[in-house]
Amino acid sequence: MLKLGYKASAEQFGPRELLDFSCLAEEVGFDSIFVSDHFQPWKHTDGHAPSALVWLGALGARTRRAVIGTSVLTPTFRYHPSVVAQAFGTLGSMFPGRVVLGVGTGESLNEVPSSGIKWPGAKERRDRLREAIRLINKLWTEDRVSFEGQFYRTESATIYDKPKDKVPIWVAASGPLAAQMAGQVAEGFICTSGKAPALYSESLVPKVEEGAAKAGRASDTIERMIEVKVSFDSDATRAKEDTRHWAALALSPEEKMGVEDPVEMERLADALPLDRAASRWIVSSDPEEQIAKIRPYVELGFRHLVFHAPGPDQPRFLKLYAEEVLPRLRRAFG
Repeated sequence: MLKLGYKASAEQFGPRELLDFSCLAEEVGFDSIFVSDHFQPWKHTDGHAPSALVWLGALGARTRRAVIGTSVLTPTFRYHPSVVAQAFGTLGSMFPGRVVLGVGTGESLNEVPSSGIKWPGAKERRDRLREAIRLINKLWTEDRVSFEGQFYRTESATIYDKPKDKVPIWVAASGPLAAQMAGQVAEGFICTSGKAPALYSESLVPKVEEGAAKAGRASDTIERMIEVKVSFDSDATRAKEDTRHWAALALSPEEKMGVEDPVEMERLADALPLDRAASRWIVSSDPEEQIAKIRPYVELGFRHLVFHAPGPDQPRFLKLYAEEVLPRLRRAFG
C-alpha cells in the first residue's frame, strides 16, 4: 500500500510552529511525519535546529494515527547508541506501532561543531553505524548487556522501558555501500529524490536487494522510503522562488566538503542562481506534472513517499497538496 508522508523542516522552522504544521499534516490526510535531527541548520540566517528526540515526544502526544520518526538521526557521534536505544524505547512504549528510527552515517556540519571530533572517513562512519544498530537491537531485546565493540561499550546495561513492538530501524543511504547495509541489517531504506536517475535504478535499489540476499532476507520485506522534494503551488513563479531557502541542497559534495559552519554554507548557497537552487525539486503548478515526475520513484519500488516542501507557508502547501495531489497519487498507484 502506498504511504504518503510529510517532512517536517526542522532547519527552517521553530519547534512550536513545526508541531502545528505536522498536526495539520495528519489532519489533512498525510500518513506519516518525519523530522531530521540536526545540531545545526544549512542556513544561519533565520535557521533552526530543534532536538528531534524532544520534539518527537510532543508530536506523538499531539497526533493520533500518523507514523512518526527521524529522517534521519546519527546514532554514532553526538549520541552513544545506548542513549538512542533508551530514547526510542520510550517513544515506542508511548506510541506503539507508530515510531520509526531512521539513521544515517552523519554530516560533519552537525557532528564536528557539537563534539570537536575529527571527522572520520566514509568507511569508519559506516562501520560505526553498523555497530550502533547491532547494539541498539541488543539493548531492546536483552537485559544486562555488556558489549565491547570496535567503537562502543556498555557494562551491564538495561533499557527498562523497552518497546513491546520493535521500533523498526531504517538506514539512509546516498551511495551503494550504505544501501547494501540497509538491505543486510535494517527494516527499511531511506533516500532522497532529485539526483541522477541512474543512481536509484543502477546503484541504490539493486544494492538494497543485494544486501538482503547476502543476509538471507526477503527484499520485499524492507520498507523503501524516499523523501521527495516538491515545490507545488497554484502560482508557478512562487513555487520556483520558494526553493531559494534550500539552495544548499543543490551544492555538490565537492562544493560543501568540510564546510561545518552554517554561515559559510549559507554564503555558498546564496551564490547559486535560482535555476540551480531549484534543480533538486519537482517544481510545478500542475498536479498531473507532479504525478508524472513522481512516477519513476514509485516504479522503482518506493512505496513510502515523504514530501518535503521548501516554502515558508507550510499550511498553504499542506492543504493544496492534500487536495490536489495526494488523491491523484492514491488513484494512480494504490
